[in-house]
Amino acid sequence: MAEATAHDPYAALRHPKFARYIVTLFTLTLGIQIQGTVVGWQVYDLTHDPLALGMIGLAEALPAISMALYAGHVADRRDRRRVALAALWVLVACSVALWLLAGARPLGAELLTRTRVTAIYAVIVVSGIARAFLQPSRQALSAELVPRALFPNAITWRSGSWQLASVIGPALGGLLYAAGGSRLAYAVDAALMALATGVLISISHRSPERGVAHEGVWASVQGGVRFVFREPVLLGALTLDLFSVFFGGAVALLPIFAAEILHVGPTGLGLLRASPAVGAVVTSVLLARRRDWAHTGHVLLWAVAGFGTCMVLFGLSRTFWLSVGLLVASGMFDMVSVVIRSTLLQTRTPEALLGRVSSVNQIFIGSSNEIGMFESGVTARWWGAGPSVVVGGLATLGVVGAVAWFVPALRRLGRLHPVETHGV
Repeated sequence: MAEATAHDPYAALRHPKFARYIVTLFTLTLGIQIQGTVVGWQVYDLTHDPLALGMIGLAEALPAISMALYAGHVADRRDRRRVALAALWVLVACSVALWLLAGARPLGAELLTRTRVTAIYAVIVVSGIARAFLQPSRQALSAELVPRALFPNAITWRSGSWQLASVIGPALGGLLYAAGGSRLAYAVDAALMALATGVLISISHRSPERGVAHEGVWASVQGGVRFVFREPVLLGALTLDLFSVFFGGAVALLPIFAAEILHVGPTGLGLLRASPAVGAVVTSVLLARRRDWAHTGHVLLWAVAGFGTCMVLFGLSRTFWLSVGLLVASGMFDMVSVVIRSTLLQTRTPEALLGRVSSVNQIFIGSSNEIGMFESGVTARWWGAGPSVVVGGLATLGVVGAVAWFVPALRRLGRLHPVETHGV
């Protein structure tokens, strides 16, 4: 086989181990998306409380964020594939636990609304801990499976496969819930998680030895944090993602929009949840076939501004298909941001630090996504779902302006090229 070049849109996929990794990522994400859709609808159906939806994000975010830095240390010290496998087995167990809870017969309304919801939150907490260890090990592992020159191409395919699963997963979750209830949906979720674990087992790979064997946990963790804070462009990109998604995300409130504003039920909820990923998948295909932008910083800032604008308009919309279109557009803008931020992370970070820097990235992502879900639930209880999303979108636009002003290095960022990094 001729050697694939960085300009070949399928270059990363020509490496068999990375291709299997993509299959693992796709099936894992598909299961997670089904689970997220069903858990959100089930909890809201049981409680009819916007804050209960926000608590889902908090239940996952707090353990994930609290364990993230240590998980990054483990990913850089241990074999990354084995760490990811251990976390995946825990996620399989969590899916099975949700399936069992869905089949439990409640003794009365009080048990239905308290014991079952509490048990669901408990499973989500354990899932958050497992995903804290999975994320840095999985992301760093992907960088070991392809040459450094192919990192941008690999990240595009990695993000695209994640987004494709995010298109199918929520829609499938809604359909499964409508067809057979939460028990059927959780059964499919558990099967997909098990399949992802099996494919990862089939990848014959061991992480290379790294010079951290005699480094203490605290010193190791500090090394990853120090590196991020010494890189203004990377820190600026992470900060932009943190606050824009924290304020601008509407995913946590989609069950309210589906049930009370757009009146489309669980099937409509699945389509709403899938819509951002539809735009992201289309964008990922286009990005895989193009070269770097000449002014990457400008592209990143405009992409996040476009995302915030879509959120403002989505909060104002009362038409289902207009809402779907706005979510599709938001996914297109967000995909551009994801690819740029992920490429910055992997091309500017030494290989020995990838796990720890990925864990810092995970703290930013966890804060923006899961804690952002909690923020959305609180503000929706105060103001209503529509105004909450509008205000969040406006705040996102304010964040873009602030980052552009205070981080000029990000604003001036040109083409992204893999760079050789040495040491810590």
